[in-house]
Amino acid sequence: MNDPEPTASAAAADAADPTPAGASADAQSRARERARARPWPVGRRATVIGAGSFGTALAVLLARAGMRTTLQARTAEQARELGEARENADYLPGVELPASLRIEPAHAGVARAEYVFLAVPSRGLGEVIDALGGAGLGRRAAVVSVAKGLVAPDGRPPTVVLAATYGARRVACVGGPAHAREMVREGAGLVAASSDEALARALAQLFTRARVVCEQSNDPLGVELAGVAKNAAALAAGATEAQGLNAAGAAAGHIFGEVWRWAETLGARPESMIGLAGTGDLVATALARSSRNRRAGELLAEGVPAEAIGARVGQAVEALESVPLLALALEREHVHAPVTAALARLISGELPLDDWVALVRATVPPAARWRRRAQRGSLRRAFRRLLGR
Repeated sequence: MNDPEPTASAAAADAADPTPAGASADAQSRARERARARPWPVGRRATVIGAGSFGTALAVLLARAGMRTTLQARTAEQARELGEARENADYLPGVELPASLRIEPAHAGVARAEYVFLAVPSRGLGEVIDALGGAGLGRRAAVVSVAKGLVAPDGRPPTVVLAATYGARRVACVGGPAHAREMVREGAGLVAASSDEALARALAQLFTRARVVCEQSNDPLGVELAGVAKNAAALAAGATEAQGLNAAGAAAGHIFGEVWRWAETLGARPESMIGLAGTGDLVATALARSSRNRRAGELLAEGVPAEAIGARVGQAVEALESVPLLALALEREHVHAPVTAALARLISGELPLDDWVALVRATVPPAARWRRRAQRGSLRRAFRRLLGR
């Protein structure tokens, strides 16, 4: 594992405001505050790895924001086709690619990029992360995950995997309701999250320049797991809707509750789950007729095997890959998650639809932890006992 590299903001802080090693705790604290307050150096070059619908839309936005943007496609053939057509007809038809947008195959590397956005399906995310070092990733480049899934084989959140290699202060994620076509035409409600305040602010400013609203968050784990919960909940609701709206709502609610119990143990905050990244994204997905995850759930309910759904939908379905990993992670962390575990079994074909719906309807979440109210006069009686009266 590589040692975490210093961020550009940290390096600038060290150069401009060297605090003596023997300085007081107050002086060191003030120096850290000044370092956090300094802006992340606004780079001019961004690379988006992954030319699916969202990766393409993201690259269009970054180019609009004035960034020198490169979109990397999976193969040289795909890159050539996109470059000639100036349109991603397979994944984002009808959206013209800006003339300034450079398109190249993924093997071209990321040596000149100051921001690297990972927009590949989660099943390939681990491979892409492992290849970043060999692709020439700069020592101060920021790495931003936009995946709403988990990294195989053990179901870890992408920012956790990235931070272990590159340091948390260089890592961020983006979540929120962001259907690709609408995002490039009318806007979206994004959340940029990082443990580095300056990086989160810089990302939000990039999207704002592209006329997209973007919230700043210091809870990357919460934002990521909210996206994971949203995709799983959308799949579950789609698989259950034909059996009743109450059952579909219960399935989504159970999954959000189960994922939150895991997120809480990792230090995530509830506002990430109930804000744009969680509830907001879920509502957008539930209302979207083109939602891949919801449609995949409907196809599961119709008896279509999971391995055939991607071809029917026309794109990778994140939840089909992430739900089994999510169930594995919840079990490993000893989180009681019967609905998520059952959804994973529905995907694998081990659990019949009727049994899935029956389990959803019968599941009762853990009871609340009631706070006992002291009985009237109990404090007075306790005080008297202490005095021996």
